[in-house]
Amino acid sequence: MSSQLISTRQRLIQAALELFSAQGVSATTTRQIAEKAEVNEVTLFRNFGNKHGLLLAVLEESAAFKDLGESLVRRATPPGNVYQALKDYASDTLHTLERVPEFVRSVVGEADQFPAENRRALGRGVTEANRYVAQYLATVIQQGHLNTYLPAEKLASLLNGMILGYAVIEFTSEFHELWEDRDDFLENLVELFLHGAMSSSAESATNCLQGGFTTTEVADLPATLVHEILQQARKLGIRDYALAYVLFGAGLSVTEIISLQRSHQIYDAQGHFLQITIPGFVRQMPVNQWILGKRYGSFTNNPLIKWLKSRKDTQTAMFLNETGTPISESELETRWQAWSEGLLTPQGQAPAIAQAQQTWRVEMLMRGIALENLSIFTACDRAQLQPYVRRAKEKAALEQATRLDHKPG
Repeated sequence: MSSQLISTRQRLIQAALELFSAQGVSATTTRQIAEKAEVNEVTLFRNFGNKHGLLLAVLEESAAFKDLGESLVRRATPPGNVYQALKDYASDTLHTLERVPEFVRSVVGEADQFPAENRRALGRGVTEANRYVAQYLATVIQQGHLNTYLPAEKLASLLNGMILGYAVIEFTSEFHELWEDRDDFLENLVELFLHGAMSSSAESATNCLQGGFTTTEVADLPATLVHEILQQARKLGIRDYALAYVLFGAGLSVTEIISLQRSHQIYDAQGHFLQITIPGFVRQMPVNQWILGKRYGSFTNNPLIKWLKSRKDTQTAMFLNETGTPISESELETRWQAWSEGLLTPQGQAPAIAQAQQTWRVEMLMRGIALENLSIFTACDRAQLQPYVRRAKEKAALEQATRLDHKPG
């Protein structure tokens, strides 16, 4: 295709977008589009067939949502303020839609008049926007900055659905009393999103994926790396050692650990347990004295018990920071970075704190825990636990192959 034809095509698409945006699809004629693009109608028909063919090109070739999505993805590395990133994305998306209100009204109100191909193109456009948001969310989830019980793809669909819903209400009705203003909507949207679908404490089922990964991805850590992390934590003091021990020995999330109170510990010669008290879900979790083949104490004498016995303060929280106040999620993640400094996973990446919980779940399955019991501990149903089951089977197969290799043929 010559540069002249490309120029003509782009002029027609741009002219159509401007007219669709200003007066809607139905009110726009092919003659108006051709005149604005400074070509004759025959050229329009030769390039696009008809007005709906041109609308199809507008829907498929607009880079607005692609640019918004790529901008959001870039904000995941390095991770920043997730709340602000999502709010900015939602705000920018609404501003983009606000520049073409008549186009939005036409697409919503006249969609039933469009050919099936156009409706599919519209669906592909929304899917493309979802893909970029899902990529961002998957990245920050894997980094351990968000806990969730839904796959990133579903979360992206929810977020974009709410944004588009607001735009449709704003552009197609005179009713504006749902929110005080645009910023009020955006703040409530992100708060609901982060502390509803993305919160590990809102519902009991959220505990299933508090490890920070989607149900299709399990990224447990090898034994040698786990023991190195525990040893580096031990060198930094009894508090760090106890924190690392609970992460790998009890399979708790960051949110659960910072919520622990001193009174939540239960132990005797027969076992060591922690009472997990999160709104909507209360349970007891065992604290393992054996972690990936190495013993880290006993039920009555281990890093956690030693830490609590060393305390001279009256604080009720189980874990404190350097100033003697309850440790926060960010402070715990900073401690993790200190323990894992210089270490890499087999994938060549720095270990993520969320992988400790993944490791515990796979280890429990390897050691023979019944799937039903693991479901009770994690609030996952059997289907959600299947990726862990597959990973445990993979590790068991590798171990068997290694043992066979030690036998003479």
